[in-house]
Amino acid sequence: MTDLWWKSAVVYQIYPRSFADADGDGMGDLRGIIDHLDHLAGLGVDVIWLSPIYPSPQDDNGYDISDYQDIEPVFGTLEIFDELLAGVHARGMKLIMDLVVNHSSDEHKWFLESRAGKDSPKRDWYWWQPAREGLEPGTPGAEPTNWGSVFGGSAWELDEKTGEYYLHLFSKKQPDLNWENPEVRSAVYEMMNWWLDRGIDGFRMDVINMISKVVPLPDGRLTAGSLYGDGSAGFINGPRIHEFLQEMHREVFAGRDAMLTVGEMPGVTVDEAKLFTDPARGEVDMVFQFDHVWADRGDDPWLLMPLQLTNLKAIFNRWQAGLAEVGWNSLYWNNHDQPRAVSRYGDDSAAYRVASAKMLGTVLHLHRGTPYIYQGEELGMTNYPFRTIDEFRDIEALGQYAQAVDLEGRSPDEVLTVLRARGRDNARTPMQWNATAHAGFTTGTPWLAANPNYPEINAEAARADPDSVYHYYRKLADLRHTEPAVVDGDFTMLLPNHEQLYAYTRRLDNTELLVIGNFSGDSVRAEVDEAWSGADLLLTNLPEAPEDWTLAPWQAVIYKRSLG
Repeated sequence: MTDLWWKSAVVYQIYPRSFADADGDGMGDLRGIIDHLDHLAGLGVDVIWLSPIYPSPQDDNGYDISDYQDIEPVFGTLEIFDELLAGVHARGMKLIMDLVVNHSSDEHKWFLESRAGKDSPKRDWYWWQPAREGLEPGTPGAEPTNWGSVFGGSAWELDEKTGEYYLHLFSKKQPDLNWENPEVRSAVYEMMNWWLDRGIDGFRMDVINMISKVVPLPDGRLTAGSLYGDGSAGFINGPRIHEFLQEMHREVFAGRDAMLTVGEMPGVTVDEAKLFTDPARGEVDMVFQFDHVWADRGDDPWLLMPLQLTNLKAIFNRWQAGLAEVGWNSLYWNNHDQPRAVSRYGDDSAAYRVASAKMLGTVLHLHRGTPYIYQGEELGMTNYPFRTIDEFRDIEALGQYAQAVDLEGRSPDEVLTVLRARGRDNARTPMQWNATAHAGFTTGTPWLAANPNYPEINAEAARADPDSVYHYYRKLADLRHTEPAVVDGDFTMLLPNHEQLYAYTRRLDNTELLVIGNFSGDSVRAEVDEAWSGADLLLTNLPEAPEDWTLAPWQAVIYKRSLG
C-alpha cells in the first residue's frame, strides 16, 4: 500500500565513539563499525544512522563540527568511510549521516574568518551583536538578550577583540550559523550534495527547527528563580523555517531517489509536524518530537517525576491521530541524548530486565511510524551506576551541575540523583560486545567506563540465546517487514485511562492487530472485546500466553484476527 520505502524500515543509531574500537585507543571508530555490520544485518536493520564523524574538537562529542567534508582522524579516513558505506550497501542496508548545521565549531574556518573582524566578509555568517545600549561589553546583563544556553550559562559569548557577542544556543564552542544569510544556506547545500554524491542515503538533521530565528532577537520569558530567560520563542520553529527546509529540499533532495530525511525538532507541535512531513510540501520525511521523552519531567528540572502511563498514552495517541492522514511519525525510546529506556520506563532488575525491554520494544514498534533502535537497546542495556560527578563526561551534565550547585545553591546529592537517572552519559557507555575486559569495546582504556553489568549483558551472549532481547527485536523487525497492517494500518488507542496496561489496535482492510503491554510488576487482566477470543497470538515476550487476558508482569502480546 505504501510507496515510501522508509515507512517499512527499521533504523539503527550508532554513536561512533562508543560503538566499537578497532585500534585500541579507547575511542570507537569506523573500522570498529565495519567489524560489526553483520550484527546489525542479523537484527533486520534497514538503515544505519551515524552520529557525527566529522573533524571536531569534541567539545560536544562531535556535534561541534570544524570541517563538514572530512572524517575525524580518531574515527578514520574518507577511504575507510567509503569502505564502511560499501559494506552497508552490500548487506542491503542504507546509511544516513548526522547533519549539524544550526551551529558549527568555533574552530571551523567559517567562524575563524567571521570573528577576524567586523569587516570580515563572513562576519554575518554567524549571529554577532553589540552589548545592550548603555552597558559596557562584559558587564553583567550587557548580553544582547537574556537567553540561557541549553548547556548552562548565557547563550552569548563576548569576543574581546571586537567587543561584540556571538550567539551559541549550546556550548560557547558551538556558535550559531546565521541562516538569514543566503551564502550560509548555499554553502550548507553544497556540502550536503557532496555527501549524497558520495553515496550516502540521507540525513538526520540535528535541532533543525532552530535554524530560523525571530529578527530582531527578543528577550526570553523569565521565571521565578531562573538566571536566564527562556528564549525558545525566538528560535523554535522560527518564521522562515518552512521556507528554509523547502529550499533545502529543492537544492539538495529533489530528483534523488530513496533518500531519508528526518528532522530533530525539540518543541515541535503536532500541527507543525504535519506541515514539516507532508510529502506535498517537500520539507522532511519525518521528525523527532520530544513530548513523550519529556512526559516524566516537571517544571523543576531537578525533581524526578514518576512515569504516569496515562500521560504517555495521551501523548502517543495525539501524535498517532495528528499524523494519521498526512505526514509520518518517527518512533523511539532511546538515543544518544536519552537515558536507557529499560531503566527509565521498564524494570532493569535481574528479574524483569529482559521482559520489560521486550515489552517496551513491542509497544513502540507496533505504532504507526518508523522505529529507531539505539545501540545496545537490542541487548537491554541499562543506565550506568554513576557515583560522583567526576564519572560524567557529558558537557551538558557538567554544565548543568555547575549551574545548579554553584549558582543556584542546589545540593550535590539532589542534582546527582537526577543526573544518574536522566544524564546523557547513560546512553554513551561503551557498547557491550562480550564478557572480556571493557565489554570487548576496546583493548585500551575506554573514554567512558563500560557498565559493570557487561559480563551478563552483551551481544555475544544475546546472539547465542534464542530468548534474548536481540532475537526478540529481530522478530519485531520481521513483523514490520511482512505484515502490512504494521506499516499502513489505522491506529486506535484502547484503555486510555488504565495506569498499567498500554493497549491499541492496528487495522488494515480485513486484518486487525491487537497490542497490549503491561507496564508494571503486577499481573493485570485486560478488559478485551470478546471478539478477540479466537485470535491468533503472533508474538509474546514470555514463554506462556496469557490466560483469561491476564498479563504477567511486564508481559507484551500481539494478536491478529481477520475481519472478513
